[in-house]
Amino acid sequence: MPAKRPPIPLSRERIIEAALHIADSQGLRRLTMRRLGDALQVEAMAIYHHLPRGKEALMDALAEHVTTVHVEQRATWQETAKAWCRAERELLREHPGVLALALTKPPKGTTLIALREQTEQLADGGLGDAPDAVRALRAFVYGSVAVEVQRSGWADPEVDEWIRRDERADADFERGLDALLKGLQT
Repeated sequence: MPAKRPPIPLSRERIIEAALHIADSQGLRRLTMRRLGDALQVEAMAIYHHLPRGKEALMDALAEHVTTVHVEQRATWQETAKAWCRAERELLREHPGVLALALTKPPKGTTLIALREQTEQLADGGLGDAPDAVRALRAFVYGSVAVEVQRSGWADPEVDEWIRRDERADADFERGLDALLKGLQT
């Protein structure tokens, strides 16, 4: 008889990854603590040791996961802003199942830290009203991704395979980002 492998220890990161997989493949409505426990091969109550507030803490953690982006300071504030916007867009596009959380949950924890960092980077790069710029850039990125996900067919039960990458959406995003950055310069 083969030796039985020891179970993989449960961790907050493992819980979040499993929850992201469920939300992205089945939708946020299908993400329950019981289903998550089954995916992790643990009793649902074991999850509460890592997320004591249960589902509310899980939703906060998922939102934080897809809205916390860090980039290195670039030569100009525009280059820094572009790097941040592109990284945030990619992270949100990777996880369409939790886009609704990113759009509705107020920034907390690591997201707030990342937002302060982005604001400081833009200010250090010479942008006058960095807090307003960060809000405008976030609105643009989140709105763009929402439209992309809507057009992709991800949430349409009639669509067998949704479009993960769309060159037209990429071009639209870059054109909109350039226009927004030009507007922020004035």
